[in-house]
Amino acid sequence: MKIAAAAAAAGTRLPGQQMQMQMQTPMQSFLTPSGPQDIAKTEFNLQIAPVTVELAPNRIVSTVGYNGTSPGPRLRMKEGVPVTVNVVNDTDVPETVHFHGLLIPSDVDGSEEEGTPVVPPHGKRSYTFTPTPAGTRWYHTHTMSMDDLHRGSFTGQFGFLIVEGANNPGNYDSEHYLALRDWEPYFTNQSMDNDDLDANGPQPERPATMDTRPAGMEVASDIYSINDKALGAGEPIRVSQGQRVMFHFLNASAIEIRHIALPGHRFNVIALDGNPVPVPAAVDVLMLGPGERIDCWVEMNHPGVWIMGAPEDAVREGGLGIVIEYANQHRTPQWVAPPKSSWDYTIFGKPPSGPAPTEHIDMLFEKVPRGAGKFNSFTVNGKPYPHDDEFVLKQGTRYRLTFHNRTDDSHPMHLHRHQLEIAEIYGKPTSGVIKDTVVVPTYGRASVDFIADQPGLTLFHCHIQQHMDYGFKAMLRYA
Repeated sequence: MKIAAAAAAAGTRLPGQQMQMQMQTPMQSFLTPSGPQDIAKTEFNLQIAPVTVELAPNRIVSTVGYNGTSPGPRLRMKEGVPVTVNVVNDTDVPETVHFHGLLIPSDVDGSEEEGTPVVPPHGKRSYTFTPTPAGTRWYHTHTMSMDDLHRGSFTGQFGFLIVEGANNPGNYDSEHYLALRDWEPYFTNQSMDNDDLDANGPQPERPATMDTRPAGMEVASDIYSINDKALGAGEPIRVSQGQRVMFHFLNASAIEIRHIALPGHRFNVIALDGNPVPVPAAVDVLMLGPGERIDCWVEMNHPGVWIMGAPEDAVREGGLGIVIEYANQHRTPQWVAPPKSSWDYTIFGKPPSGPAPTEHIDMLFEKVPRGAGKFNSFTVNGKPYPHDDEFVLKQGTRYRLTFHNRTDDSHPMHLHRHQLEIAEIYGKPTSGVIKDTVVVPTYGRASVDFIADQPGLTLFHCHIQQHMDYGFKAMLRYA
């Protein structure tokens, strides 16, 4: 996706975002409750209603959220223990709640395309399911927006959903759940490419002859936050030298891939999309497409007062950042650009192994400039949604999906109700990296494997709202 050439820096931004320190004793699970307000339950109540979010004292936005806030409450469940989520919709339009990353039946997954009933205006509905797998998941609205930027994932309807497993030992002193967010979206044709940290990656799908037709309007934003605070509002995250701090990041953006860096520190990645990686590794910069999550810990070994935020100046100065303040350090928060690097899923994987897929499905992604009037449209294998009877699965079969991205955007591709294992990306084979959302690079190619073990309708789509709205989705069906 593309973002507008952003607004200028908004003056002094101190001291950082409001985040209450949540202390834990070492050797606890990285999914262990952080306090008495964060205990696994079997019944939850969600109210969908208008809310205001005070990003900063001089910046208050009006949107729709859950239980009077955005992000919504953290939902903590135990793997394998049935839960009920009661939803009351106090708005004038139908709504859905999608439980992203869970392996649950299609009638409670929260996608109208899959047959989940909507929550009617000023009505209510309950979802009952057994949560699995363990890990950092999330929940959000799954309605279409089209040309209404006050609908769907452009609103504040999102929150973390944590599924506790039986055992998942960690070793850290505190943890924080941080959702990256953009606000007050608008349509524009003044944009610049900000998709890839490394623009020099392989582009095997780049066409020999480029499409020169003028592109349609895209969605952009100049205002950002981590959770409900822009950089410079609220309290910093306070740490002490020698602590190990666990961060759970979520890109809850409807628009754009995001990057995060913390000067003088490295992120030790242990899980992607809530699933432990085979090879934990330390990186200077994180990359998250819309819908992706990263669990990582940071060794606090570089005292000072630092800004953790987007490497892109305009995005960080627009609010996407938070201050990390060491004890007994009283100074102006500092930002230092991170080293040049590129995001690579395969460093967390292992050499290819395991059973080969028995079935292969190729998916060709193309963009049609102004194919939907003033907006671009998207096709999969030359066709718009729904692809009736094109992608029919045989239960129990292992499939390989190969994505051919012939567009000038990177796309975070999400398959509902299934887990994807990356088989090849950036021209590199790998195995063991399990995700539910995979960013397919600009003009790039990626292959993922999955087992067709969740009967029912299964939605596949780009997690950028505007792309999904204008055709970038397909339905997979079981025979």
